[in-house]
Amino acid sequence: MAVTQIADVVVPAEFTSYVVQNTMERTALFQSGVAVRNGEIEAQLSAGADMFTVPHWNDLGNEEANIVNDNPADESTPYKINAGKQIVRKSFLHNSWSAMNLASELSGDNALPRIQERVTAYWDRQMQRRLVASLNGILADNIANDGGDMVRSIAAATVGAITANTRFNATGVIEAAGTLGDAMRDLVAIAMHSDTYEHALKNDLIETVQQSDGGFIQTFRGLAVIVDDGMPFTPAAGPDAADAAAVYTTVLFGRGAVGYGVTAPRVAKGTQIEDKPSAGNGGGQQILHSRVNLAIHPAGFRWLEGSVALESPSIAELALATNWTREFERKAIPLAFLRHN
Repeated sequence: MAVTQIADVVVPAEFTSYVVQNTMERTALFQSGVAVRNGEIEAQLSAGADMFTVPHWNDLGNEEANIVNDNPADESTPYKINAGKQIVRKSFLHNSWSAMNLASELSGDNALPRIQERVTAYWDRQMQRRLVASLNGILADNIANDGGDMVRSIAAATVGAITANTRFNATGVIEAAGTLGDAMRDLVAIAMHSDTYEHALKNDLIETVQQSDGGFIQTFRGLAVIVDDGMPFTPAAGPDAADAAAVYTTVLFGRGAVGYGVTAPRVAKGTQIEDKPSAGNGGGQQILHSRVNLAIHPAGFRWLEGSVALESPSIAELALATNWTREFERKAIPLAFLRHN
């Protein structure tokens, strides 16, 4: 039986372009539009250094306006406008797959779409995990350093203490949104774990609106519902009343709450085929290497590089409070967190 080899079907430059363009388009969080592809981030990914600065002007203060008079000696004192900066961390990532394991299911026609789907789906999942880790990192920073002013927790600590009030509910969501003050009306979406979604459906909390094209939109109190099992979740320690209860984190988003970029490497090839003719006792082996440069950055935060062991932050390091600090005032951060059972 003829076996399709990776090198027979993959044109590296075209394959890399496909992966870059399609990565992140299929996970619910990215499809929702709360994460926005950012041209400045992508431009910087093609430059040197492992991080870059995005400066910004802070808003004017709320000092009371002057009461004017007709005294020429009474001069007003101007206030100044302050600047700040967000620091965005780049990540330089790679993975590879051997054709000896892959070729058996890639034999025959239409091998390239199958390879592309596998590689793109892998980067989809990696991006999703890195986004969720970043959200966990800024949540941990907020609790540690800003008094938890972005989070409302209604979760019970133990299984026996769980009630309807500690589970996902409208009051909890409103209180989480309320951490934004009068900016709470700018929220547009709510992302939840499928367990939370199931609970919300059972309690008639989700509204489904049929679309003219046959599809449907689901909302929770006007917020577009995003369901993704990548959302933060701590399982219960056990079934007994004294055991630690399962805790879910549901996230409320405003438009553009997260910026991201993904590009091919500037120097190394984004896609490379390694041929090892001696492998398999001379039977041969091909390895597909895939590389991307990327950055995911929650709006209004600054990366601190507080704890990074290697050249790029790992998923676990993205979730550390020591690597994040808030740069904007609370109401300018279009994110809120609800922790519940």
